[in-house]
Amino acid sequence: MIRKLFPYIGKYKTYTVLAPAAVIIEVFLEVNVPRTMTKIVDIGIANRDLDYILRMGAMMIIMAVTSLIMGALAARFASIAGTGFSKEIRKNMFYKIQDYSFANIDKFSTASLVTRLTSDVTNTQMTFMMMLRMMIRAPIMLIMATFMAVSINTRLSAVFMVAIPFMGIALYFIATRAYPKFRTMFKKLDRLNAVIQENLIGIRVVKAFVRGEYEEEKFRDIANKVRETQRRAEHIVIWNMPVMQFAMYGCMLAISWFGGNLIIAGDMLEGELMGFISYVTQILMSLMMISMVFVMLVISRASVSRIVEVLEEKPDITEKPSSEGIPVEDGSIRFENVSFGYGGPEGNKVLENINLSIESGEVVGIIGGTGSAKTTLVQLIPRLYDVLDGKVIVSGRDVRDFSLKTLRNSVAMVLQNNVLFSGTIKENLKWGNENATDEEIIEACKAAQAHAFIMSFPNGYDTVLGQGGVNVSGGQKQRLCIARALLKKPKIIILDDSTSAVDTVTDAKIREALKKYLAGTTVIIIAQRIASVIDADKIVVMDDGKINAVGSHETLLETNPIYREVYESQHQGVVENVGA
Repeated sequence: MIRKLFPYIGKYKTYTVLAPAAVIIEVFLEVNVPRTMTKIVDIGIANRDLDYILRMGAMMIIMAVTSLIMGALAARFASIAGTGFSKEIRKNMFYKIQDYSFANIDKFSTASLVTRLTSDVTNTQMTFMMMLRMMIRAPIMLIMATFMAVSINTRLSAVFMVAIPFMGIALYFIATRAYPKFRTMFKKLDRLNAVIQENLIGIRVVKAFVRGEYEEEKFRDIANKVRETQRRAEHIVIWNMPVMQFAMYGCMLAISWFGGNLIIAGDMLEGELMGFISYVTQILMSLMMISMVFVMLVISRASVSRIVEVLEEKPDITEKPSSEGIPVEDGSIRFENVSFGYGGPEGNKVLENINLSIESGEVVGIIGGTGSAKTTLVQLIPRLYDVLDGKVIVSGRDVRDFSLKTLRNSVAMVLQNNVLFSGTIKENLKWGNENATDEEIIEACKAAQAHAFIMSFPNGYDTVLGQGGVNVSGGQKQRLCIARALLKKPKIIILDDSTSAVDTVTDAKIREALKKYLAGTTVIIIAQRIASVIDADKIVVMDDGKINAVGSHETLLETNPIYREVYESQHQGVVENVGA
């Protein structure tokens, strides 16, 4: 699984190689320090040769200092490689998510994607850095220190040869039990992030309905579940260190006992025992490092699998190789026997057998009750979702024949729940056309009835918007989003209940201005108010995912009971208000 992420090392390959190289030199020098110390004790001190002691002591200091420098360099190289590695993973994950359709995003959920881009990548980065250092250092030191220890005294080496299988079995037991629990913990963490995200986005609603205590209880409940699943996982992992220390101290005691007896028997020198103990310490420390990496691998295995899921997810909306260069020449639209369901072929269909023809330049209104799939219908035009059956034809071609960039640049959508980004008003408007001039921006804002309130701000078009446009009202936000869409100068513009937060007078002014600004553009207006679509060339009445009727206001008022009922309920309300 981790090998699948290696291509993202990219331009940091040099540091990825330099870090292990520095570690190898560090270990080689470090392993030779006890050997030099043994010679100082058994030769220099035993023979009272001061010159030999100073010479070997200087050599030992040089090796220790050089080893320290190599260790520092290895840490620096591993840090550069690790942070670069995580940057490339995050970048590629983010780019991959940009290619997702709405269906792909629905599969993972926003909160889960945020967790994978942050916590999971951080876990993987830490493991990668440990692999560059500890996974190189520990095995090499284990092999070299074992060789040195065996060369000093073969019989005494049997002590740690017994400890190694014991430690290996313990590590295997810990890993196999801990991994499923860490996997569960990350799923709980996804849910925790979802609760936090939902609360922060809807904080005004929470306060308005005095639901703070309810939200606190919900947060406390999921936080406790995260804590509990993490506790269960850590309860297994924490056995790693005690087991390693038990083996290490047991070996040291056994070596001290048996080594002392060998010295008394004359089969071993004091310096050899000191060197042997140093090598055994290195061996056991190597095993402890391996165990630490092993535990980190267990934790990161769950993270890596979640990252790979994102990177290997196949976007269900793809482009044909031949689609590049095919232009959208006009705004004509045709739905031919279109059916769609959010759960795919196995799910319930929310649109069924839709047949509808819209001429280029027409103004079409769509009304219907909540859940009648009005928004779903128009989302098929720019291929935010793909049809299950039938075809959506734009400009005489199946929408799947166009490149996504060409198609979506020709279609502008203004949603009821509009999104503005941090930055100035002008920067937000230029999302519609990054090359728009100030004159074009002002013209679009005047058509959207936004220019007046923008100029009421001290900084005008350079006014900085908070995250999500929190410092403008709902109606102002809608008008800014309409202006942003107008700057696109699209072939088709879709207004999805986009004037619901403005008063009827402003709504009428916007519709009147759009007639002039959007001359020749196909306009689709989804609305709850009859007044918003009354002047449309034709009105589509949706009911339970089907087209119930199509016609002008006058025709539908005479022939369609659903349309007449909506009109009369709204008209009666207006009459009553006027009478009052």
